[in-house]
Amino acid sequence: MPLNVPIILTWLRIAMIPLIVGLFYLPSKWLAVPMRDALAACAFIIAALTDWFDGWLARRWNQTSAFGAFLDPVADKLMVCAALLVLLGINRVDVFIALIIIGRELTISALREWMATLGARASVAVHRLGKFKAAAQMIAIPCLLYDRSLYGIDLGRVGGWLIIIAAVLTVWSMLYYMQRAWPVIREKSGQ
Repeated sequence: MPLNVPIILTWLRIAMIPLIVGLFYLPSKWLAVPMRDALAACAFIIAALTDWFDGWLARRWNQTSAFGAFLDPVADKLMVCAALLVLLGINRVDVFIALIIIGRELTISALREWMATLGARASVAVHRLGKFKAAAQMIAIPCLLYDRSLYGIDLGRVGGWLIIIAAVLTVWSMLYYMQRAWPVIREKSGQ
């Protein structure tokens, strides 16, 4: 396993997951709910920024690796799924939305793995729909974690709309990836 700054940032993102989740298990007498929500939102934002930064550094410093390419999306999916489960537990996201997003993450990860075994991983390479979906999620989740007004903007409402947009993009991108994979699946299964 290579160890460089981009991979360390990815591991840091994974390490922040228990911190974000753990904040919601602290007794309210230790940490007031508004402070808990603000800390969780800030921690999520920092983790999301490391996602962008580790990829940028890996490309800039030519430190890309197969392990980093594997670990980065795993870290993203773990972070998003953990945050959605926390939001579900505190009733800030609908179970249907969480199921759509988590189900898609599992499905597309499995599809990419299967396509790799068929030698056709490129047919389900990341598409801009997936990037838009990820951006909507990464903005919606801290808004929903904070769930208060900031500078007159109701972040809970903004996050609510963005998570719905993310769910729509989630389904759309999943259908896109499935459509791209279908000819390969049909060809390989006919052999």
